[in-house]
Amino acid sequence: MVGVLDIHKLDKIFKPKRIALIGVTSNPKSVGGKILRNLVTGGFQGVVYPVNIDFEAVQGIQCYDRLQDIPKQADLGIICSPAPQVPELVRQCGEAKIKGLIIISAGFKEIGEIGEKLEAQISKELRRFPDMRIIGPNCLGIIIPGLKLNASFSTGLPKKGNIAFISQSGALCASVLDWALDKNIGFSYFVSIGNTLDVDFGDLIDYFGEDEDTHSIILYIESINRVRSFMTAARAYARSKPIIVYKSGKFKASAEVAASHSGAMATEDSIYDAAFQRIGISRISEIGEIFDYTEMMGCKKT
Repeated sequence: MVGVLDIHKLDKIFKPKRIALIGVTSNPKSVGGKILRNLVTGGFQGVVYPVNIDFEAVQGIQCYDRLQDIPKQADLGIICSPAPQVPELVRQCGEAKIKGLIIISAGFKEIGEIGEKLEAQISKELRRFPDMRIIGPNCLGIIIPGLKLNASFSTGLPKKGNIAFISQSGALCASVLDWALDKNIGFSYFVSIGNTLDVDFGDLIDYFGEDEDTHSIILYIESINRVRSFMTAARAYARSKPIIVYKSGKFKASAEVAASHSGAMATEDSIYDAAFQRIGISRISEIGEIFDYTEMMGCKKT
């Protein structure tokens, strides 16, 4: 389990007051355009700073040339620029003392060797700024209903609830979100973590395990990079907060899909089964059960 100070570093991501949206364009249908619309129309009470040197304004909001031009230091940076630009932008964010980053951009290890090299460059930049934490790359973003914050390119803001939903698959996040909006299911946090270059399942279990508004945690896992931290965090909280997991890759077809999402490699399924049982996690075997468990948890009296 990570220390209290390490958990606190994630506050810049999950409790932001000022957000820099980096790489946003004038196209409202682009990823950056959708994120900006969600940020400014969902009721978020913080400040949003679009950043792109090519535009004076985006969707009627002043656009800043550089991070240094932002009038107040941002807590959270959201990067949606093309993948080759991302390592340099991470460096600029670190120099601007932005401590939380969400990298929406795709084109990293999920595409092969070229993308792996870009992720290695991001990791190198991240090591220069020990107080910085990164979600992504190749992710949908995050949604925090309690803050009316939709920092993703998926439409819709679910109601506030007590379930933390964490997924490596952005496509699954979108499906669950659409279903939850239709069923009026609430969440404390809704997180797409993509390739888990930095922040991973163990970090988030630790963080949400300490969160009073989160009563249960649902995970969609394609692979676990840091097994020890995952096991330690899950063991610490599984008894007090139910943790439900769907692990993809149990069958050959789903393993191939998982690899296309996050560069994950199929692992012996029996090892995961044994590990989950040992630490008290409940595993579900059918993808549809995610919806069943989410509805069951969402309908529990709190």
